[in-house]
Formats: sequence, C-alpha cells, structure tokens
Amino acid sequence: MVHDMTTMKLTRRQFGFLAAGAAAAGLLPIPARAANGSMVAATFPGNWEDAYRRVLTPLVSQAGFDLTIAPALAQDQLAKVMASPGSPAYDTLLMSPGQMAIALENDLIQKIDTSRLANWSKLDPAFQGEYGPTVTVEVNGIAYNPNLVPAPKGYADLFENPAFAGKVSWTGFGSNTAVMAYTQLASIYGSGPDDMEAVFKLFADHPENLAGVVDSTNSQMSLYQQGEIAVFMCSTGNVAKLKSLGLNAEFVHPETGSPAAPVNIHLTKGSANLDAAYAYMDAAISMAAQEQLTLPPTEMFPTNMDVALTPGIEAFVTRDTIPSLVYPDWAMINKNRADWIRAFDALVAG
Repeated sequence: MVHDMTTMKLTRRQFGFLAAGAAAAGLLPIPARAANGSMVAATFPGNWEDAYRRVLTPLVSQAGFDLTIAPALAQDQLAKVMASPGSPAYDTLLMSPGQMAIALENDLIQKIDTSRLANWSKLDPAFQGEYGPTVTVEVNGIAYNPNLVPAPKGYADLFENPAFAGKVSWTGFGSNTAVMAYTQLASIYGSGPDDMEAVFKLFADHPENLAGVVDSTNSQMSLYQQGEIAVFMCSTGNVAKLKSLGLNAEFVHPETGSPAAPVNIHLTKGSANLDAAYAYMDAAISMAAQEQLTLPPTEMFPTNMDVALTPGIEAFVTRDTIPSLVYPDWAMINKNRADWIRAFDALVAG
C-alpha cells in the first residue's frame, strides 16, 4: 500500500476553509492543555470517540498517563493546530492521507521514534509510516436498508434506479467518505476522477438527491435510525454500528471498487507530552486494544498482525484484499477540494 505524499502547499482558499472549520469548532468545549503526565488525543467524533475513550483510556492509564479524548473532524484538527502551532491543541492527530499531506506540508507533525513503540514490529510494514502508525483501514461503500430498497450495484445505481429516488442521503465534500464516492462518480459520468462538473450536473439533474444532502455521516446515522433515509455512503464501521443497535443494515461494495482510507495517528509538532503521546500510540496498535476494536460495535480492521480478523470483518475485507481496494489520489483531491466544496455548497443552497 502506498501513501501518496505528493507535495502540496496550503492555498489561501484552503486555509480559509480550515479557519472556518476552526471557528465552528470553537463553539464547542475546547479541551484544556494537558498537564505533565497527561495528553490530549484528537479522534473522530461518534463511533471512534466512544471506542477510543472506552478501550484506550484504561490502557494509557496502566502506562501511567492520563488521556483526554477530544473529538474533532480531521479538517477541524488541522485548523486548530494551525491556529496555534506553538501551543497545539492536541498532542496527537487522527487522520487519513488527504489531511496528513496538508499537515506534513505545513510542518504540523513530526517523524516518530519507532524505538519507543513496543508494538511497532507487530504492524504489517505497509502500516509502518514514518510519521505514525496506521491503526486501521476504513473500507467505504454503500449502506442500505434491505427492508426498504434493493441492494444497489454501485454509486450510479443510486441516480439511475427509480427504486432509490428520495431515499438516499449524501454529504458535502468535506467528508472523506463522500469525496471518495464523488471521484468515482466523476470517472463514471465525466472524463476522470477530477471532473466534478459532471457530478454537479448529475445532482442538478436529480434534485431529489440534492434534497438528501446533510452535514455529516453522524447525521446520516441518526436519519437512518429514524427511518428517514434508506441509503447513504459509509464505512464498514458505520454498518457494524447500526447492526449493533439492532437495525437492519447491509453493506455493498460498489461495482467500481471500494474506496479505502488508511487512518493514522500522528505526533503533533510542539507536543509537550511526548511520553504520554507514545504510550497512547503504542496502546492503539497493541493486540489488547485492536482485539477489542475488531468487535461490535466498531469492527475495525486490525493492523496488528497478531490480531485475527473476526467473521464480521472478513465479510467485508480480508488481509489479502486490502491492497486491491481503491486508494484515491489525495494530492489531486487536496488541490481541488476547496473549490469543490464551494461549488457543491452553492448547488445545494440553490
């Protein structure tokens, strides 16, 4: 697996997008800077936040440190750290390659000392990044309710098959899950993965899909539970969570291939809590943690080679199929993302 680290600099437009994210995040409680012997770890909100607080907090405590889990989307993590690089809001970041490229090119993260990670050798070499370990690979596709709709063949089916009209929810280009789906739609209906004009036209020609645009996957999860939607773009973890709640939910690998995003922990430059940060990072890749995280309601793919895949995970992906998943060109996405966000938001607003 190759993490494409093509160089790119943060443009003024991109910084404006991130700053807006920071302003919005500023409305939420901001974790206090960690004192000696403790640290603040950024994690994604929702399922990730709950799982990491439940599983990693006691493991880090056993190592002698206090752990504060701070939920934030990746773009908001970037914005907060960029707003105060000398005193970063987080000691570690949780990101996929798209945001990692921005963090690296803006000098927000540092190379790790792998000798401080007792579990480093347990990782498949593909998951041993010089800027931090890969803790899972999120496999993306389509969630659907078999009580309400047939199994979709892929992304195009959601626009072309009348059975899905008015029952599909989408999110904006700030979502990695969404943008990976949109690059595939751009290849289907346009000249390639960067031809978003074809995607915008597709939505304009199918206004019922525009009506289903919401702000986040968490919102889609709530709408699904309430029976207000039957289909949305998701990771396998989202479906595992829905199943754990007793809901009828199934996952479809799109016929064009399942987009995938490695999820990495990064050490923030300027962290004053390195001992605690390394203890947290080591806990996240440990067998003790990853065995728990393979179970419902998370069912995360384990990157520790000593952890067996559960039948639930193997129903979606195996170690042999991981390299064959679709890994997007994040340098291309980052270059265009701010313009895509603005154009799509305008389309949704009418």
